[in-house]
Amino acid sequence: MNTPAPMFRPVLTLLSGAVLWSASPATVAQTALETFDFGRREYVSNCSGCHGPAGRGDGAFKAFLSVSPPDLTRLSQRNQGQFPQQRIYRTIDGRQEVRAHLGGDMPIWGADYLSRYAADYADVPYDPESYVRTRIAALVDYLNRIQVR
Repeated sequence: MNTPAPMFRPVLTLLSGAVLWSASPATVAQTALETFDFGRREYVSNCSGCHGPAGRGDGAFKAFLSVSPPDLTRLSQRNQGQFPQQRIYRTIDGRQEVRAHLGGDMPIWGADYLSRYAADYADVPYDPESYVRTRIAALVDYLNRIQVR
């Protein structure tokens, strides 16, 4: 007994093609960028809880912190228009910073990433510091891109 499903396949194929064809290249590129934006993914998974989804210091955990998280979109503005890349990198890493200057609520992401290395790359030869630097650098790059201009 024949089912009607094969009859609809050409129609579904045409509709799928029309949807893809009608999408602008900019929309497709933006979707791809958001999907593969490593820095953004790092931010969403590790920072947005405190700093908020847009980086404005209004995250869901703000009420539970002893120090209010800063608006990360205004880092350049508070630094005479220059993005303080090295300072932000060191703050995120946290392994060399004096903890009292950070208020104590900011996690030491360098140590956290380093501990994740063992689980993620236990069976592959890889430099753990490169792993940490890559993740932090991607996050710093994302923070630079969300600055208010």
